[in-house]
Amino acid sequence: MTTLPFNSRRSSVYGRKGIVATSQPLATSAGLEMLAKGGNAADAALAAAAALNVTEPTSTGIGGDMFALYYSADTKQVTALNGSGRAPAALTLDRLKNEGFSTELPRFHVHTVTVPGACAGWIDLNTKHGSLPMDEILAPATRLAREGFPVGPITSHAWKAGAEAQLKFAPNGNELTIDGRAPAPGEIFRNPGLAKTFETIARGGASAFYQGEIAEAIVRVVNQAGGCLSAEDLASHLSTWEEPISTTYRGYRVFECPPNGQGITALIALNILEGFDLGALDLLSTERIHLMIEALRLAFADARWYVADPAFSKIPIQELLSKDYADKRRKLINKERATIDPKRGTPALSSDTVYLSVVDQFGNACSFINSNYWGFGTGIVPKGWGFTLQNRGHNFNLDPAHPNALAPLKRPYHTIIPAMVTRESDDSLYASYGVMGGFMQPQGHVQVLSALVDAGLDPQTALDLPRFCIEVEETGGRVALEEGIPNESFVEMEKMGHPVYSVGGFERSLFGRGQVITRDPATGVLSAGSDPRADGCAMAVW
Repeated sequence: MTTLPFNSRRSSVYGRKGIVATSQPLATSAGLEMLAKGGNAADAALAAAAALNVTEPTSTGIGGDMFALYYSADTKQVTALNGSGRAPAALTLDRLKNEGFSTELPRFHVHTVTVPGACAGWIDLNTKHGSLPMDEILAPATRLAREGFPVGPITSHAWKAGAEAQLKFAPNGNELTIDGRAPAPGEIFRNPGLAKTFETIARGGASAFYQGEIAEAIVRVVNQAGGCLSAEDLASHLSTWEEPISTTYRGYRVFECPPNGQGITALIALNILEGFDLGALDLLSTERIHLMIEALRLAFADARWYVADPAFSKIPIQELLSKDYADKRRKLINKERATIDPKRGTPALSSDTVYLSVVDQFGNACSFINSNYWGFGTGIVPKGWGFTLQNRGHNFNLDPAHPNALAPLKRPYHTIIPAMVTRESDDSLYASYGVMGGFMQPQGHVQVLSALVDAGLDPQTALDLPRFCIEVEETGGRVALEEGIPNESFVEMEKMGHPVYSVGGFERSLFGRGQVITRDPATGVLSAGSDPRADGCAMAVW
């Protein structure tokens, strides 16, 4: 199987008593099980997230980080949970320099391991918003891990890449293979180590992960690999509840988690795009795609400098999100020519991943994201526990003058971002949505929301629409255009100076994999879509 066609279609899923949308059907089923028990959106999101740890370890795991936005139907308020971990206390720029790393760490190096924040985040979300106990919530994932599950085709493809990359060389990476290879599509994979991890957490909560046997195994394998993560780094970890950041867009309020996450990138771009009548342009026209690319390049120019751990840097959030600042940045866009390398602005200072979405029968919503970062992360497995450790520290900058410079106990620039949208008129829920995939995520947030709001598309059609992806890791990065964007637009964009190239087949994962649930305020009817670039689905409770 060398190509992956996307010529099938499916409709949005409708329901009234709750919907779960994830990138794996078995994870969707785990979430539905919680809703059927009378659980709420938080309970279902956590059950689905744990099941994704089992069914899609190529993207997510309890050895990684998580973020969540939660909409309460009772208060009409959105809360933000930052479940990201910090660098080891003993990891410094001087240490890296002495070890020969002055510009960048290798992608899968042990020094890219930061404290896994997912477990604490799960427990904190359950404590604040959940209604079911964690042993019930983790039960479906524990069964899947112990009894085994048939691997999906797209997941198998990604698993093969990871098995031949980091798992092949990382300590204990073979625990997530079958005799050193990836499971084939439909082949049963069992993970008794991960089942044991979930059972341990179900009994002992977060302390069972950050202290005790699991913590000892994490510290042991990291230090064996030459790292410096300590027992104290794990024991002292805390996730944080924060005020979400937001902006308005054509009558809607769009919420993102604040930095150290990159959600502000999407908000800056939306502010810029609000000054253009995108609804009057054809969905895949050159002009529309050009304006969106230009707005996102400007947004990334700011975000890649300013986004950092706010405990270490003053971040001008309100200034970056002001409509006046958007007006100034919008004027830099040339409607006829591409700007390949825009510079960051100077606002006035007043001083591989899984995404899932759940809306329950009560109208609560949980927008949830969990990630190892690059596929299996480092590929390093604490012996016997069935999960890999993330490589999120690869996002630190090694320039000491940069706001995102590595420092002990600092959180890095984070790519994973959930989104939530309410109506300005009455604060009712409009959408719980997200698009996973590294630096594609804010680009996906903008493209999908514009399809929903500017074009009036339903959730599934908005996700099916071909996308673009700017390679922002390098100055003047190329722009990938997904197969399905008209050749005429491709040619015209080249003439405008965009360094474009076409992407199809399995590589379409580059464009992210999203989930969307919207809610009709008059009827309470929910509508959902699940990205065709993944193995998953949206399903409703009847």
